[in-house]
Amino acid sequence: MSTQPTYDQLVTLPAFAVQPVPSAFEDSNGFLNVRHYLGIGSEGLDESLYDIGIPFNWPVLSGFACLSAEHHLTYLHELRTGDQMSVRVRLLGRSERAAHALVHILDDTNQRVACYFEEIFLCVRLADRKTVPWPDDIAVGLDKRVAEHAAIAWEPATSGFLALR
Repeated sequence: MSTQPTYDQLVTLPAFAVQPVPSAFEDSNGFLNVRHYLGIGSEGLDESLYDIGIPFNWPVLSGFACLSAEHHLTYLHELRTGDQMSVRVRLLGRSERAAHALVHILDDTNQRVACYFEEIFLCVRLADRKTVPWPDDIAVGLDKRVAEHAAIAWEPATSGFLALR
């Protein structure tokens, strides 16, 4: 069994999608509805790719998009309406057409990890919806970020279910 990083280890990474849990995302129990964890984490992952060269309007600018292919989610603690949350992203690797990320949603109010997921996302040419190699400038940015994240002192704990092909 793998050991996930602690809240204190994760807060050293840049924060993305920082926000309080909105009441519109509340379930009938007063907690963040399960369907929103993936959306919030994906928002944070998208924000983390901006300075690599993948802005939100990348599809319009380039004709390429990042599309999710696989996820593996684990829920550790519930978030309540009003709790402050943030997303921390660690890129684990990339192949010619895909990238592997580990995304943590933090409960900053209670200083704990609420949820984490692994994701494999693909570079897709929108004109024909086919996977294609990362453009050279994006590949360089991804490689640089993967190398930076590989130097982090704590080991990433993955599910073992997802891998680059």
